[in-house]
Amino acid sequence: MSIPISQENQGWQISSSKTDTYTGIVLANGRIGILPEDKPFRTRSIILNNVYEKESQNGVSKILLGMNFANLELEIDGIKISEENISDFHQTLNMKEASFTTTFRFLDKAKISYTIYSLRNVQYSGYVDVNINSLKNISLKATGIIETPKEYSEPRHSFEVLEDLETTMPILRTIAKTRFGRHTVGTSATFIWHAINSTREDQRPALVHENVSDYDNCLSFKKELKKGEEFEFAWTGAECTTQDFSDPQNESERFVIFNLLTPREELLKGHKTLWKDLWESDIIIEGNLQDQLDVRLAIYHLYAFSRGDSDLSIAPMGLSSQNYNGHIFWDTELWMFPPLLLLNQDIARSLVNYRSNRLEKAKQRAINFGYKGAMFPWESDDTGEEATPSWALTGTFEHHITADVAIAFWNYYRVTQNLDWLKKNGYPLMKEVADFWLSRAVKNDDHSYSIKNVVGANEFAPNVDDNAFTNGAAITALEFAAMAAIKVGETPNPKWVEVASRIKLHKFPDGTTKEHSEYGGDRIKQADVNLLTYPLNIINDEITIEKDLKYYEPKLAEEGPAMGLSIFSVIHARLGNAETAYQLYMRSYKPNKRPPFGALAECATSDNPYFATGAGGLLQVVLFGFAGLDITDEGIVQKKPCLPKEWQSLTVKGAGVKKRTYKAKAVEFSKP
Repeated sequence: MSIPISQENQGWQISSSKTDTYTGIVLANGRIGILPEDKPFRTRSIILNNVYEKESQNGVSKILLGMNFANLELEIDGIKISEENISDFHQTLNMKEASFTTTFRFLDKAKISYTIYSLRNVQYSGYVDVNINSLKNISLKATGIIETPKEYSEPRHSFEVLEDLETTMPILRTIAKTRFGRHTVGTSATFIWHAINSTREDQRPALVHENVSDYDNCLSFKKELKKGEEFEFAWTGAECTTQDFSDPQNESERFVIFNLLTPREELLKGHKTLWKDLWESDIIIEGNLQDQLDVRLAIYHLYAFSRGDSDLSIAPMGLSSQNYNGHIFWDTELWMFPPLLLLNQDIARSLVNYRSNRLEKAKQRAINFGYKGAMFPWESDDTGEEATPSWALTGTFEHHITADVAIAFWNYYRVTQNLDWLKKNGYPLMKEVADFWLSRAVKNDDHSYSIKNVVGANEFAPNVDDNAFTNGAAITALEFAAMAAIKVGETPNPKWVEVASRIKLHKFPDGTTKEHSEYGGDRIKQADVNLLTYPLNIINDEITIEKDLKYYEPKLAEEGPAMGLSIFSVIHARLGNAETAYQLYMRSYKPNKRPPFGALAECATSDNPYFATGAGGLLQVVLFGFAGLDITDEGIVQKKPCLPKEWQSLTVKGAGVKKRTYKAKAVEFSKP
């Protein structure tokens, strides 16, 4: 059940009281994701970006479930606070400041609130800010916990008060090996008392350390509060691994000490300022508050799951869960990258650099399978090698990912016009991708070319020849490579354009595009043929566009992921079919929303938040459909906006390197 939001915060905050069905909303800073629960002072998990361990002895890599430093326990007058003894429970996500606040009343003894931050400015750390307002004289006991997942090995716990000449710094520590010993993880935490200006040990509550079990490391203090007294403290933790640090334990301690000795206002101001900077690029919808919240929630998650200074990418579920093992798919390049490219070029650069940093592994992979150039893995992890389970045919045959990467690279150049980047990072990769497709295409007797034995975007049809999207993506990657060569002052390989012009796209007798050479009308998992219209712009005559829409829309499986309907919606908006586009837009994500905050699951029948790929599809409808924006050789241009009647206006602000504003207003049409 939602609760009222002030006028000032409408469009920025989502709130709920206690509900029967609960899917949490993650707090993330591009490095760590903290997922709260609907139980007081409990968080479900902490996910560590780009840190992997094997999922099983013979399995592939899986993103790491971190030590959970974000849990607290509170006792008042000897009674532990729990779901059963609280009332007036409310939780609020503040998207503007990336904070999550929980408030409740404990019996007749206290009003309590706490706010969780995944600190954007101190990227390996989190912060839980607690406020207690006593309604009676009470005795408080607070316990902070570092919980180590059971699959870790050799956990070691300690507590030490570090001393400087003028300062003492209490540090709770846990260090352990991941399940198969690939990484060492170091986690530190401490309490901070805001009401006490000095950090001298004799002026703060005494701390008691306890190892509850091999996997629970606890630190607690007690405090007497008088009726009407307000007491504030924080619990902060940091987590580092050998993926990023040679000495993760000491580095985690430094982050905690930084948070401990930086005044709260200054520390949180740094976090909020960075989020304010992110929101300089935003989408504003007038006339429909719920749609505004849904769009902002999508932007919030893409911002939260990424960083412009990391050279990391975004997994389908971001930092909300370990689903899909936290691997990187085409979900990034085709679905999340385009809206981020418009809204935040720093993050977009990080996403493309993730691929260029793994180019050598892609070149090795091409050689291993008998091809030339570079062949990117269907599922990528920190190594850049194939991380798909071997039983999944996608890892061996879903090759369009290689073209998807190159297309994203050219679009990054189109928007940023960064020629230095194109020379150093962009063109070298695009050239290798083009050479891959030359070696991958097979010449037919009629001098056309086929790309055989692939899994296309529609994974319901494995090991087919001439899949429409795979062929279309290869055509586009070859053409873009030739254009990039000219930009950097090199002569393009003439075979790139020649082969691109002769790659087959099969048709039914009436001119409708066939999904692959033997396609006979089966259900499809998601959009495939229609991707040739958007985003590839290979099929751009209205008659064929409408034929392909009419044929494939009814074939989309209900259990498929959210993105397929987004493509249909974009195309309808570009054709001027505002109401059809809006209906498809609603169908693309509304059934996937999970209470109480609207987290997106992958499809209507699943429950695995937060599906960042779906957020990318949702935002593409708004930006490239309703707002009429397009990425061209001239950069971002606005063509024909097409707003649904449900919206009064649409504003995209902070778009592109010049941070331009694009507006669209609803036009009321009256029948003659």
